[in-house]
Amino acid sequence: MESIIIRDMLYADLPEICAIENESFSTPWSMNSFDHELMEPHSILKIAELNGHIVGYICLRVMLDITHILNLAVAPPWRRMGIGSMLLETALDELEAMQEETDFITLEVRASSHAIMLYEKHGFRVIGRRKNYYHKPQEDAVLMGMEIGGNGDEMV
Repeated sequence: MESIIIRDMLYADLPEICAIENESFSTPWSMNSFDHELMEPHSILKIAELNGHIVGYICLRVMLDITHILNLAVAPPWRRMGIGSMLLETALDELEAMQEETDFITLEVRASSHAIMLYEKHGFRVIGRRKNYYHKPQEDAVLMGMEIGGNGDEMV
């Protein structure tokens, strides 16, 4: 595969990001949601770029002592090629470099999503479930978490 570049998200990226978002989720974020995160000083927003085109993105935000992965998506033709892992690793490295007072990182994911394996591969563990959290179709959310800082082996 050609070289993937991971870089900060820019306002100019939003049309391509929203196209991936709409392909990836039945209740996609609006452009305003991404715009809001770009203005948020405690957010980390990264994109994966290939040959000048965006093929994936990640959004996370530090909220007091917890960091939450808000959104992670890879364009359908580029899934299962390690791009999600690259995005997640880069965002976690930046979080560590920020030296925020954060102890845990959490996320929700559809119970049927293959992304659960991606998160488990990176040390996240299932910590709970939210009944009927998602719509279109209705489905439970799996809550996942990981203690960060220290040895990274402990769970929330």
